[in-house]
Amino acid sequence: MAPLASAQTTFDVVVANGRVLDPESGLDAVRNVGISNGRIAAVTPDRITGRTTIEAKGLVVSPGFIDLHAHQQTPETYRFQARDGVTTSFELELGTSEVDAWYASRTRSLINHGVSIGHIRVRAAVMRDPGEPFPTGDAAHRAATPDEIREISRRLVDGLTRGAVAIGAGFAYTPAATDDEVRELFRVAARERATLHVHTRRGAAGVDEVLRFAAETKAPLHIVHINSTGAAATPEVLQKITAARAAGTDVTTEAYPYTAGMTEIQSANLDEYEKANADRLAQLEWPRTGERLTPETFQKYRKLGGPVVLHTNTEEMVAAAVSSPLTMIASDSYWENGTGHPRTSGTFSKVLGRYVRETRALTLMDAIRKMTLMPAERLGRRVAAMRSKGRLRAGADADITIFDPARVIDRSTYREPALPPVGIVHVLVNGVAVVANETLVEGVAPGRSIKA
Repeated sequence: MAPLASAQTTFDVVVANGRVLDPESGLDAVRNVGISNGRIAAVTPDRITGRTTIEAKGLVVSPGFIDLHAHQQTPETYRFQARDGVTTSFELELGTSEVDAWYASRTRSLINHGVSIGHIRVRAAVMRDPGEPFPTGDAAHRAATPDEIREISRRLVDGLTRGAVAIGAGFAYTPAATDDEVRELFRVAARERATLHVHTRRGAAGVDEVLRFAAETKAPLHIVHINSTGAAATPEVLQKITAARAAGTDVTTEAYPYTAGMTEIQSANLDEYEKANADRLAQLEWPRTGERLTPETFQKYRKLGGPVVLHTNTEEMVAAAVSSPLTMIASDSYWENGTGHPRTSGTFSKVLGRYVRETRALTLMDAIRKMTLMPAERLGRRVAAMRSKGRLRAGADADITIFDPARVIDRSTYREPALPPVGIVHVLVNGVAVVANETLVEGVAPGRSIKA
């Protein structure tokens, strides 16, 4: 608890009488939070005054949620995320090939944001593959030459120099990348001490591959959406990560609380479905119509292109991933021209409602830790700005999410993915309200760019 400057201190904002949870200190008590100049100035049981007061009696006051894995970062998706309690959103898997341009296009933002330098996008640029968002030509299906590998490596380093938060990769989308190319990617991450956020190839073998390179190069590794790529092997791959950590490998992972994934139907990630039988193709759903795919419609929509839902997981595997002490919570949000995945607008609320309140698979403090402190610490060694996020203490950034633990739950579905959750009552970004009384605040843009 921080002492007040004086009993007469007037703060810009006071969050009063809420149940304050700070996963860094373990604080779980009714406190008043004083905010000045965009930072938390006091957390105290004493009565304090502010120019603006938010009454939080009966509500939980948490650090703002940090999402390490959010695609299509646009003003529209930031609005979805803010309603779900997210105050900082990162695109760290796919990333970008043009770091300066990515940040320059976000001069006004509702929430904080950051990006990786992405191997998929850089490989596509080097190989002149126009595939968007995922390559479908040479960058997916041709092995890089030694000169191309050197150029990919150079561009990755340049992106990190320009402030990229991490390196992103997705070997399921670049299946032609050789061991030499993958090893060089890990070597760059190790030299630059940049976390490598990887979408592995499917199943346990894909996890074995990245753990082998991480152990060899000492690169800091983060495996994205472990329940999505692990599927039925999720318990096995979690055990592999536990063993690797015990052996000294710097590896972390994340999960999202849905049984279905989403990707681009034309991407190399779905090449294996070209020869799939009818039962397996029926796992795929075209979200714009709700139809399950057949051999004929798979080929039809693959030529058309667009997002497809993959019903390839089970509730048991999702619960195993979400409740594991290894995992952070990250949405893998996905939105394209009005079509998207419900995780875009409901991930964090679903964890709080479903896995904390309803099934008690997680304690409230453990869930908050997975959403705040764990992702902040993962990036904090290289990204100084993250050392002031994910905490609720004096000196931290005033990114704060205030929710009703008795009501919070997601409402979005595969048919209506934009439905906002209920129970996320107030959200502050750098001390400015972006959600008030469960309603978006119009005309504010307190979000900041997060760079290394």
